[in-house]
Amino acid sequence: MIYRSMYGVPTWKVRSPFHELDLMQRQMDRLMDTLSGQRTGHVSAGVFPPINLTEDQDNYYVRAELPGIEADKLDIQATGNNLSLSGERRIAEEGNGVRYHRREREGGSFSRVITLPGDIDAEKVDAEMANGILTIKIAKAEKAKPKQITVRH
Repeated sequence: MIYRSMYGVPTWKVRSPFHELDLMQRQMDRLMDTLSGQRTGHVSAGVFPPINLTEDQDNYYVRAELPGIEADKLDIQATGNNLSLSGERRIAEEGNGVRYHRREREGGSFSRVITLPGDIDAEKVDAEMANGILTIKIAKAEKAKPKQITVRH
């Protein structure tokens, strides 16, 4: 496919097959925010907080970047094979008459639901916040843990 670049010169670019759908979703989100009276550019699910999900033999680990958020302002819930993380990031207003040259930090409510690869033991979830990184350790359910099978001979 040929696309026009910024300077009007045709170029060949490979785009994701879902590129147009992503653009349409973002436009619909902005439209719905405008119609509902919400600020555009608010922090939304799927964008904030960025996370890493890892596992070892006994546990899943979710690490989320949450700079400037107090640990007691977070709501973490675990059920089945899902972990939900929600809270609110507040950014102090700069005051009246301030003109922004760049505004990349946004505040607002966020909510993420992370589907884990297997069942978990919701009674064995531990969360710790250090240096703006939230680390959640989630024990795997016994039925989800790998079992060592010995072969008789």
